[in-house]
Amino acid sequence: MEEQKQFVATEEAKGKAKQLRLFAFLAWIVAIAGEIFAILKLIHDDTMTWLIVTIVGILILAVLGSYLWKKANRLDPASEKDKTKFFIQSQLGAIMAVLAFLPLVIFIFTDKNASGKTKGIAGAVAVVALLIAGISGADFNPPSVEKYTEEINSQTAEIKDLTNGVDHVYWTPSGNKLHIYSDCQHIRNSDVSEGTVEDAWKARGIDNNEICKTCIARAEKAKSADTDTVQEEVPEGAAVE
Repeated sequence: MEEQKQFVATEEAKGKAKQLRLFAFLAWIVAIAGEIFAILKLIHDDTMTWLIVTIVGILILAVLGSYLWKKANRLDPASEKDKTKFFIQSQLGAIMAVLAFLPLVIFIFTDKNASGKTKGIAGAVAVVALLIAGISGADFNPPSVEKYTEEINSQTAEIKDLTNGVDHVYWTPSGNKLHIYSDCQHIRNSDVSEGTVEDAWKARGIDNNEICKTCIARAEKAKSADTDTVQEEVPEGAAVE
Protein backbone atom coordinates (compact mmCIF):
# COMPACT_ATOMS: atom_id res chain seq x y z
CA MET A 1 0.00 0.00 0.00
CA GLU A 2 1.34 3.44 -0.94
CA GLU A 3 2.50 5.57 1.98
CA GLN A 4 0.11 8.40 2.78
CA LYS A 5 1.51 11.93 2.80
CA GLN A 6 1.05 14.00 5.98
CA PHE A 7 0.71 17.76 5.70
CA VAL A 8 3.27 19.71 7.72
CA ALA A 9 3.61 23.46 7.23
CA THR A 10 7.07 24.58 6.13
CA GLU A 11 9.15 26.89 8.29
CA GLU A 12 8.67 29.61 5.68
CA ALA A 13 4.88 29.21 5.83
CA LYS A 14 4.97 29.25 9.63
CA GLY A 15 7.04 32.44 9.55
CA LYS A 16 4.56 34.17 7.21
CA ALA A 17 1.65 32.97 9.34
CA LYS A 18 3.32 34.35 12.48
CA GLN A 19 3.69 37.78 10.85
CA LEU A 20 0.08 37.81 9.69
CA ARG A 21 -1.16 36.84 13.15
CA LEU A 22 0.92 39.62 14.69
CA PHE A 23 -0.65 42.19 12.35
CA ALA A 24 -4.08 40.72 13.06
CA PHE A 25 -3.60 41.16 16.80
CA LEU A 26 -2.37 44.73 16.29
CA ALA A 27 -5.53 45.52 14.31
CA TRP A 28 -7.71 43.97 17.01
CA ILE A 29 -5.88 45.77 19.82
CA VAL A 30 -6.37 49.12 18.11
CA ALA A 31 -10.03 48.23 17.52
CA ILE A 32 -10.58 47.42 21.20
CA ALA A 33 -8.72 50.60 22.20
CA GLY A 34 -11.10 52.52 19.95
CA GLU A 35 -14.02 50.77 21.64
CA ILE A 36 -12.79 51.79 25.10
CA PHE A 37 -12.33 55.39 23.95
CA ALA A 38 -15.86 55.40 22.50
CA ILE A 39 -17.32 54.04 25.74
CA LEU A 40 -15.52 56.61 27.88
CA LYS A 41 -15.78 59.70 25.70
CA LEU A 42 -18.29 59.42 22.87
CA ILE A 43 -21.61 58.10 24.17
CA HIS A 44 -23.26 61.52 24.31
CA ASP A 45 -25.80 63.35 22.20
CA ASP A 46 -23.32 65.99 21.03
CA THR A 47 -20.69 63.41 19.97
CA MET A 48 -22.97 60.93 18.21
CA THR A 49 -21.42 61.63 14.80
CA TRP A 50 -17.95 60.90 16.11
CA LEU A 51 -19.29 57.80 17.86
CA ILE A 52 -20.61 56.45 14.55
CA VAL A 53 -17.33 57.31 12.78
CA THR A 54 -15.44 55.45 15.51
CA ILE A 55 -17.73 52.43 15.18
CA VAL A 56 -17.01 52.31 11.44
CA GLY A 57 -13.27 52.53 12.15
CA ILE A 58 -13.49 49.70 14.68
CA LEU A 59 -15.38 47.62 12.13
CA ILE A 60 -12.69 48.13 9.48
CA LEU A 61 -9.97 47.11 11.92
CA ALA A 62 -11.92 44.08 13.13
CA VAL A 63 -12.57 42.84 9.60
CA LEU A 64 -8.93 43.46 8.61
CA GLY A 65 -7.72 41.49 11.62
CA SER A 66 -10.04 38.60 10.77
CA TYR A 67 -8.86 38.57 7.15
CA LEU A 68 -5.21 38.41 8.18
CA TRP A 69 -5.93 35.72 10.78
CA LYS A 70 -7.75 33.51 8.26
CA LYS A 71 -4.91 33.95 5.77
CA ALA A 72 -2.45 32.85 8.46
CA ASN A 73 -4.56 29.78 9.24
CA ARG A 74 -4.37 28.72 5.61
CA LEU A 75 -0.59 28.83 5.76
CA ASP A 76 -0.31 27.09 9.14
CA PRO A 77 -3.60 25.37 10.06
CA ALA A 78 -4.46 23.85 13.41
CA SER A 79 -5.08 20.16 13.99
CA GLU A 80 -8.58 18.90 14.69
CA LYS A 81 -7.21 16.53 17.33
CA ASP A 82 -7.30 19.30 19.96
CA LYS A 83 -10.93 20.41 19.62
CA THR A 84 -10.63 23.45 21.90
CA LYS A 85 -7.48 24.82 20.28
CA PHE A 86 -8.88 24.14 16.81
CA PHE A 87 -12.11 26.02 17.58
CA ILE A 88 -10.35 29.01 19.12
CA GLN A 89 -7.78 29.29 16.32
CA SER A 90 -10.39 28.86 13.61
CA GLN A 91 -13.00 31.22 15.05
CA LEU A 92 -10.82 33.82 16.77
CA GLY A 93 -11.96 36.46 14.27
CA ALA A 94 -15.57 36.07 15.41
CA ILE A 95 -14.51 36.01 19.07
CA MET A 96 -12.54 39.24 18.69
CA ALA A 97 -15.47 40.84 16.85
CA VAL A 98 -17.67 40.18 19.87
CA LEU A 99 -15.04 41.65 22.20
CA ALA A 100 -14.67 44.72 19.97
CA PHE A 101 -18.40 45.50 19.80
CA LEU A 102 -20.58 43.77 22.40
CA PRO A 103 -19.43 45.89 25.39
CA LEU A 104 -19.92 49.03 23.31
CA VAL A 105 -23.44 47.97 22.30
CA ILE A 106 -24.33 47.31 25.94
CA PHE A 107 -22.95 50.68 27.11
CA ILE A 108 -24.77 52.56 24.34
CA PHE A 109 -28.16 51.10 25.25
CA THR A 110 -27.67 51.42 29.02
CA ASP A 111 -26.05 54.88 29.19
CA LYS A 112 -28.24 57.22 31.24
CA ASN A 113 -26.84 60.42 29.72
CA ALA A 114 -27.64 59.55 26.10
CA SER A 115 -31.04 60.35 24.61
CA GLY A 116 -33.33 57.77 23.05
CA LYS A 117 -32.42 59.09 19.61
CA THR A 118 -28.70 58.63 20.21
CA LYS A 119 -29.25 55.16 21.62
CA GLY A 120 -31.46 54.20 18.70
CA ILE A 121 -29.18 55.44 15.91
CA ALA A 122 -25.77 54.68 17.41
CA GLY A 123 -27.02 51.44 18.93
CA ALA A 124 -28.39 50.23 15.60
CA VAL A 125 -25.12 51.10 13.83
CA ALA A 126 -23.14 49.26 16.52
CA VAL A 127 -25.36 46.16 16.31
CA VAL A 128 -25.03 46.05 12.50
CA ALA A 129 -21.26 46.47 12.82
CA LEU A 130 -21.18 43.62 15.37
CA LEU A 131 -23.05 41.34 12.98
CA ILE A 132 -20.84 42.25 10.02
CA ALA A 133 -17.64 41.76 12.00
CA GLY A 134 -18.88 38.53 13.54
CA ILE A 135 -19.95 36.98 10.24
CA SER A 136 -16.80 38.07 8.41
CA GLY A 137 -14.67 36.83 11.31
CA ALA A 138 -16.25 33.38 11.47
CA ASP A 139 -14.67 30.66 9.35
CA PHE A 140 -17.42 28.38 8.05
CA ASN A 141 -14.96 26.02 6.36
CA PRO A 142 -11.83 26.22 8.49
CA PRO A 143 -8.62 24.59 7.25
CA SER A 144 -6.97 21.89 9.30
CA VAL A 145 -3.95 19.60 9.13
CA GLU A 146 -6.29 16.66 8.62
CA LYS A 147 -8.23 18.35 5.83
CA TYR A 148 -5.03 19.35 4.01
CA THR A 149 -3.65 15.83 4.42
CA GLU A 150 -6.79 14.27 2.93
CA GLU A 151 -6.79 16.69 -0.01
CA ILE A 152 -3.08 16.19 -0.70
CA ASN A 153 -3.44 12.41 -0.88
CA SER A 154 -6.60 12.62 -2.97
CA GLN A 155 -5.04 15.00 -5.49
CA THR A 156 -1.76 13.09 -5.57
CA ALA A 157 -3.68 9.95 -6.56
CA GLU A 158 -5.61 11.89 -9.20
CA ILE A 159 -2.45 13.43 -10.66
CA LYS A 160 -0.71 10.05 -10.79
CA ASP A 161 -3.71 8.52 -12.52
CA LEU A 162 -3.53 11.23 -15.18
CA THR A 163 0.26 11.08 -15.64
CA ASN A 164 1.03 7.36 -15.46
CA GLY A 165 2.25 7.50 -11.89
CA VAL A 166 4.20 10.78 -11.95
CA ASP A 167 3.55 13.11 -9.00
CA HIS A 168 4.69 16.41 -10.52
CA VAL A 169 2.73 19.66 -10.86
CA TYR A 170 3.22 23.35 -11.62
CA TRP A 171 1.69 26.37 -9.88
CA THR A 172 1.87 30.14 -9.62
CA PRO A 173 2.06 32.22 -6.41
CA SER A 174 -1.30 33.92 -6.88
CA GLY A 175 -3.31 31.24 -8.68
CA ASN A 176 -5.41 28.49 -7.13
CA LYS A 177 -4.81 25.78 -9.73
CA LEU A 178 -2.34 22.93 -9.95
CA HIS A 179 -1.13 22.35 -13.51
CA ILE A 180 0.14 19.14 -15.04
CA TYR A 181 1.89 20.90 -17.93
CA SER A 182 4.40 23.75 -17.63
CA ASP A 183 3.26 25.13 -21.00
CA CYS A 184 -0.42 25.25 -20.03
CA GLN A 185 -1.99 28.35 -21.56
CA HIS A 186 -3.07 29.63 -18.16
CA ILE A 187 0.49 29.87 -16.74
CA ARG A 188 2.52 30.32 -19.90
CA ASN A 189 3.65 33.87 -19.06
CA SER A 190 3.64 33.54 -15.26
CA ASP A 191 6.19 32.95 -12.54
CA VAL A 192 5.91 29.17 -12.21
CA SER A 193 7.06 26.84 -9.43
CA GLU A 194 7.12 23.07 -9.67
CA GLY A 195 7.21 20.01 -7.44
CA THR A 196 4.93 17.37 -5.98
CA VAL A 197 1.33 18.01 -4.98
CA GLU A 198 2.52 18.03 -1.39
CA ASP A 199 5.16 20.65 -2.23
CA ALA A 200 2.47 22.86 -3.78
CA TRP A 201 0.24 22.68 -0.72
CA LYS A 202 3.11 23.39 1.65
CA ALA A 203 4.31 26.34 -0.43
CA ARG A 204 0.88 27.88 -0.95
CA GLY A 205 -0.94 26.85 2.21
CA ILE A 206 -4.45 27.35 0.87
CA ASP A 207 -7.35 24.93 0.79
CA ASN A 208 -8.52 25.47 -2.76
CA ASN A 209 -5.72 23.93 -4.81
CA GLU A 210 -7.81 22.64 -7.71
CA ILE A 211 -6.36 20.75 -10.64
CA CYS A 212 -6.54 22.79 -13.85
CA LYS A 213 -9.41 21.50 -16.02
CA THR A 214 -7.48 22.35 -19.19
CA CYS A 215 -4.60 20.18 -18.03
CA ILE A 216 -6.97 17.37 -17.05
CA ALA A 217 -8.55 17.36 -20.50
CA ARG A 218 -5.12 17.36 -22.16
CA ALA A 219 -3.84 14.53 -19.94
CA GLU A 220 -6.96 12.43 -20.52
CA LYS A 221 -6.60 12.93 -24.27
CA ALA A 222 -2.96 11.87 -24.08
CA LYS A 223 -3.89 8.76 -22.08
CA SER A 224 -6.58 7.89 -24.58
CA ALA A 225 -4.11 8.27 -27.45
CA ASP A 226 -1.58 6.05 -25.67
CA THR A 227 -4.24 3.39 -25.09
CA ASP A 228 -5.25 3.45 -28.74
CA THR A 229 -1.60 3.11 -29.79
CA VAL A 230 -1.07 0.10 -27.52
CA GLN A 231 -4.20 -1.59 -28.85
CA GLU A 232 -3.06 -1.06 -32.43
CA GLU A 233 0.34 -2.61 -31.68
CA VAL A 234 -1.13 -5.76 -30.12
CA PRO A 235 -1.60 -8.49 -32.77
CA GLU A 236 -5.16 -9.62 -33.36
CA GLY A 237 -6.08 -12.48 -31.04
CA ALA A 238 -3.17 -11.83 -28.63
CA ALA A 239 -3.87 -11.51 -24.90
CA VAL A 240 -3.21 -8.15 -23.22
CA GLU A 241 -1.93 -8.40 -19.63
